Amino acid sequence: MPEITKIVVTGGVCGGKTTALASIRSAFNRLGYKVITVPEPATEFKSNGVLPWECASDEEYQWCQMKVQITREQCFERAARGMTDEKILIVCDRGMLDNKHYMTEDEFQRVIADLGFTELELRDSYDAVFHLVTAAKGAEAFYGNENNAARHETLEEAAEMDDDFIRVWTGHPHLRVIDNSTDFEGKMQRLIDEIATFLGVVAPYQIERKYLIKYPDIEWLEAQPHSQRVDIVQTYLRSDDDHEIRVRDCSDGRGHSYSLTEKSIDDDGHKHLLRRQHLNQREYQNLLSQADPERRPIEKTRWCLMYNAQYFDIDLYPQWNDQAILKIELASEGDPINFPSELHVIREITRENAYRNSVMAFQTSGATH
Repeated sequence: MPEITKIVVTGGVCGGKTTALASIRSAFNRLGYKVITVPEPATEFKSNGVLPWECASDEEYQWCQMKVQITREQCFERAARGMTDEKILIVCDRGMLDNKHYMTEDEFQRVIADLGFTELELRDSYDAVFHLVTAAKGAEAFYGNENNAARHETLEEAAEMDDDFIRVWTGHPHLRVIDNSTDFEGKMQRLIDEIATFLGVVAPYQIERKYLIKYPDIEWLEAQPHSQRVDIVQTYLRSDDDHEIRVRDCSDGRGHSYSLTEKSIDDDGHKHLLRRQHLNQREYQNLLSQADPERRPIEKTRWCLMYNAQYFDIDLYPQWNDQAILKIELASEGDPINFPSELHVIREITRENAYRNSVMAFQTSGATH
């Protein structure tokens, strides 16, 4: 069976998504990937006469669109599993959660429940999400409707819409925002570089920085527009010393998603991703029988925070009430980190083994120092 990775390319209007999809296909075909693109259904609906304002309700229109979207993704994935290519990259032109922008919370929850999913299941069914910021934020001179006659949003409306697309995806384990800090060619190259880094094509291991911080202000986190809470139970399975295998149960209070991650550990302690797999509840429960008896499950509350186009994970542990761990993945070692002023860094702990979850799991109680 081929190694299949499914990603979403999303973003605000006039963000460069059309060009990006072509660039991804070209770049990753050269790197040996079979690239499959799942087209966005909205354009297809409208160009063939199915218009939101002519349906019984906007909720009914969104149900029809999302039904086509999820069915198409499932069919493309099934087709990919039967192919002979070693590496397949499925690129979704927008993902299921983009539709949330066009509905109220109640409407969205009714639609996905009727389709048989929870929000967490849909969000975490994608391995990574890459958001292209609208030209209305930072590249205003290039914002227009020359290549899309249906585009009617003002600069302010486009910027607000862009923020909301980021909001609906906040909480995904791997969300990256590609802003307009360079010219358009540079923006496309940064997107390609981010995807390549995620796939392990560029970096042999994750460039992760980890910091011990003072316990954050929860009310401040809750008030942030791009902040999302996820409760995690992380269980380590029996494995050789040079491998690390864990399963996760993630919950947002309305549903669960389950996953398995396997990494190898080289002589320098660097971790290399070998396998990332989505699980259903039965698969997850079966794997728990392989839990390492010497390690306790790690329980933590994670706050995912998008701030100034950087994505922070803030992990709160039940044994601590005065400190927490902040993590960020970088595209390169020299990337600057723009910490929010409301978060108070105590020190960097990237290379301190005592603060690794895999080490903390050996401890039965208390802090790690």
